[in-house]
Amino acid sequence: MKLEDMTWLEVEHYLETQRGVILPTGSIEQHGPLGLIGTDVICAREIAWRAAKQCSAIAAPELAYAPAPFNMSFPGTVSLTPDLYTELASQVLFGLAHHGFDRIYILNGHGANLAPLRLAAANVDVDVRLRSWWDFEPVNTLRAQWYGDWEGMHATPSEVSITQATHRIIADPDLPPPRKLSPDYILGHAGDRHGEPDAHRRDFPDGRVGSHSALARPEHGTKLLQSAAREVAADYLSFVA
Repeated sequence: MKLEDMTWLEVEHYLETQRGVILPTGSIEQHGPLGLIGTDVICAREIAWRAAKQCSAIAAPELAYAPAPFNMSFPGTVSLTPDLYTELASQVLFGLAHHGFDRIYILNGHGANLAPLRLAAANVDVDVRLRSWWDFEPVNTLRAQWYGDWEGMHATPSEVSITQATHRIIADPDLPPPRKLSPDYILGHAGDRHGEPDAHRRDFPDGRVGSHSALARPEHGTKLLQSAAREVAADYLSFVA
């Protein structure tokens, strides 16, 4: 069930027997020449919708705008400061908690959201579980099987595959592989610590960070959606039990 598609009476009835809700979070930022600007939020939202349907839960409207300062030299990116994002997320959590949702499951799709979301979760007096859709072993098995090291860090073929399955395909079979990332680079830039926007675009001029987006396939996206939704639904049910 989607919260925005329900009436207040339906929500009140739901809260008589259930107190859990799934909150998707993502970003609005460039995702390379083959990725949609809304890729991160699309992935989180689509998986959340499917998981909620499987376990008869409510999925709240997604938090789309997020911190993405490193991509501000690419047109279309919209970035919030981490402090503002923490406050925004806190207000949403407070609003949900006010009505009786005391198990809030955040399904994230953007690495830079994690630290602010942890701060926001600490501000509210209900149980919050924070997961990213790529946290689950069956999902990562598929990513490794299909893409290996070419999954990379940003504009990944796995997330582009999901948007191909749910939205549209931007085809460019001749797109060459990006610059390969070293293990030290990946470790040092985890959590989307990619530096200043102009320098980031200079170092990664097409927006891909070690990710070979041309390996994306819509059929991969369908399987990733199914696997992630199944894992999220099971994790959510264990959380609210």
